[in-house]
Amino acid sequence: MPRENRPRIHAAGIHYFDAVRRARSIREAARRLNVASSAVNRQILKLEAEIGTLLFERLSTGLRLTAAGEVLARHVVTVLRDVERVRFDLEALEGLRAGHVELVTLEGFCHRIVPAAIGALLRSHPRISIGTTLMDSAAIPAALIAGDAHLGLAFEVKRRPELRQLAMARLPLGAVMRPDSPLAGRPWVALRDCAGLPLVLPKENFANRDQLQPLLYQAGLGAQGQFEAGSVELMRQLALGGLGVAFMTRVGLEAELEAGRLVHVPLRHNQKPVVSELGLYARAGHARSGAVEAFAERVVDQLGLHMAPGH
Repeated sequence: MPRENRPRIHAAGIHYFDAVRRARSIREAARRLNVASSAVNRQILKLEAEIGTLLFERLSTGLRLTAAGEVLARHVVTVLRDVERVRFDLEALEGLRAGHVELVTLEGFCHRIVPAAIGALLRSHPRISIGTTLMDSAAIPAALIAGDAHLGLAFEVKRRPELRQLAMARLPLGAVMRPDSPLAGRPWVALRDCAGLPLVLPKENFANRDQLQPLLYQAGLGAQGQFEAGSVELMRQLALGGLGVAFMTRVGLEAELEAGRLVHVPLRHNQKPVVSELGLYARAGHARSGAVEAFAERVVDQLGLHMAPGH
């Protein structure tokens, strides 16, 4: 079920408020809702009159929630998520397996893990729809807590009481290179072994950057590589071109590794493997619909495959 087509179990004002909150614009919210801007504006003004205070600050750059708006937003997000759960449960009583799931995740998971999970889900639940949004690692927890998504799949998410970890896999970080690299035949490498080679480092939008930076300093390599890349695709292409040694997990490189075009050699630091924690997360204290649970199970299955020998 698309996000802007929720069942109208509750007053239109709640749905209109939520659309404006997301779009930060009455005009854009009206476009998504397929109604007139004046209708959306009337509902917002009506809500503000009923509550007795402004819900949005009108800025030149758009609308921003006031303190009162933030309070109402927390309530509205909970109400609308429960509406989705009710809708699924009602349809399940009629033998329908429908629903909508919003996932926030990283670029690398779109090469194998997410498509495989969606394919497995649709084979058994063809009426469930999936929305996927790519974000930087740091933005994923906030999107879940704000109610903008049901599930988040990301590396190195710090523990927070507002988040519940549904599953976790520890994946080895490794040096990624062409098979003709002098390091390619080793069972593992230390960062100091890469001294003198051009390095491809993840930029700050990768959670693994924070992992690698202190290790690079300890190995005497500093924090600055010859290349810094903000996407898995660019890191992959630089490694394929023989332009440098990239540092990442196997996620997003599955096809190249299986075809032998790239090699992933596990990293060790002080004789210990360097691993990155990949987790599937949901908002804590919130009931999940059957559709969300079904999709989460398929994602967990894919994480298990990536933990199998050879992955």
